[in-house]
Amino acid sequence: MHNYLRLMRLDRPVGSLLLLWPTLAALWMAADGTPAISLVVIFTLGTFLMRSAGCVINDYVDRDVDGKVERTKDRPLATGVIQPQHALMLFFALAGSAGLLVLLLNRQTQYLAVGGLLVAAAYPFMKRWTYLPQVMLGAAFSWGILMAWSATGHGLVSFAEEGVVMFIGSVLWIVAYDTMYAMVDREDDILIGVKSTAILFGHHDRLLIAILQTSALLAFFLLGQQLEFSHAYYLGLAVIAALFIYQQVLIRNRDTERCFKAFTNNILVGFALFVGTLSDQYLSVMISS
Repeated sequence: MHNYLRLMRLDRPVGSLLLLWPTLAALWMAADGTPAISLVVIFTLGTFLMRSAGCVINDYVDRDVDGKVERTKDRPLATGVIQPQHALMLFFALAGSAGLLVLLLNRQTQYLAVGGLLVAAAYPFMKRWTYLPQVMLGAAFSWGILMAWSATGHGLVSFAEEGVVMFIGSVLWIVAYDTMYAMVDREDDILIGVKSTAILFGHHDRLLIAILQTSALLAFFLLGQQLEFSHAYYLGLAVIAALFIYQQVLIRNRDTERCFKAFTNNILVGFALFVGTLSDQYLSVMISS
């Protein structure tokens, strides 16, 4: 059982939290600060299920190369303690469970969920075909944002005005932090022929990460303008800016441990976005009452 928990990364919840905080922030934004409890439960459970499913299918696809990378050589499929067919069965069970949750949402959100599943399943193959797999990961990790806007009854017009702006900001942010993550494996990836933005960016990696972070912050700022948020939200963005600067300090020498630390620090970025959103909306309610 322990090996299956490792396969689903339930022993390492970093990825789940990176998914959860911006998704919940989107849910609170889309619902004007009052999301239904049922939606909060569905999106929280769905986040953990789809994150686990994504890890399983990623390890299934990478089972022949993970053993050649220092960071991943002890994964259950790489060592053979879990058989590939059992991993596939687990993936379909997790995806099916998430699908049952989606049936509780409206039809538009169900269609979006199918698209999100396809994007998540395609991601593991991208690192073999393109140097931009982080962009696909960004789309997969940000898909819950679109679903949150859809599940609260917003149509395509709202997507264009707010949901898509947040989606774009999230993708930019994710490409930045997953490039830091890829910097940890860069030398091993070059040897085995796996592609990433860390390899593509080369010695310009820190500059391009900074550009991505600044662009993400600008997108979140524009989102706040569209939603007419006030001081609490922008205080959250100021915290995010400080965290981005801290991450740049961590990766300045490209030390692998510090690059990984910079990557995990993005949990706080997502949390700051969520808390800023929550605080702004609840303060607005208090002031208006």
